[in-house]
Amino acid sequence: MAGLWDITPPVDVTTPVFPGDQAYDAGWTFRIGPGCPVNVARLTLSPHTGAHADAPLHYASGGTPAGALDLAAYLGPCRVVHATGARPLVTRDHVAQALDEGLPPRLLVRTYDRQPTTWDEAFAGLHPDLVDELGGRGAVLVGTDAASLDPTDSKTLDAHHAADRHDLRILENLLLDDVPEGDYELIALPLKLATADAAPVRAVLRELA
Repeated sequence: MAGLWDITPPVDVTTPVFPGDQAYDAGWTFRIGPGCPVNVARLTLSPHTGAHADAPLHYASGGTPAGALDLAAYLGPCRVVHATGARPLVTRDHVAQALDEGLPPRLLVRTYDRQPTTWDEAFAGLHPDLVDELGGRGAVLVGTDAASLDPTDSKTLDAHHAADRHDLRILENLLLDDVPEGDYELIALPLKLATADAAPVRAVLRELA
């Protein structure tokens, strides 16, 4: 069987979220006991918790919500490139080795040696020129192991808007710690949250046959 990498970080009450965003919380609506045959959990969370797909509604008024996203972009060949230590922005120079003529239509950028388990104020964003280049090359998706394509303090979201110009889909908070550079099949389907601005994904990479 082809190798499989689970690139979805675990989600629990310790999962870091963007400052001010809804923290993850969980409890029980029903518990097994006298007169009750089942456990039923209840969850409270932001759709940006853990690995997730940003929908255009997140950064564009009137943009497409998560529940209406075309799934095709989230399935298919992708390339993982390492840019660990690049700060504050990953530029073309950091990933030049991956941008050859054979570049698949999806690029995932690893910026951490080990993804932190607490909020990292200084995570690396992606330079909007890099996002523009990917779009110009016909890419359909860009992903990162960081919390966002743009730095924590960005008010203009330049990388997100570059993605919007090219109709690029966005994945964030992927767990790429143990994934070697190279080409894979990406499977990362967002939940069909009809009106939300983002949706959690269970993201995996599969070794190409």
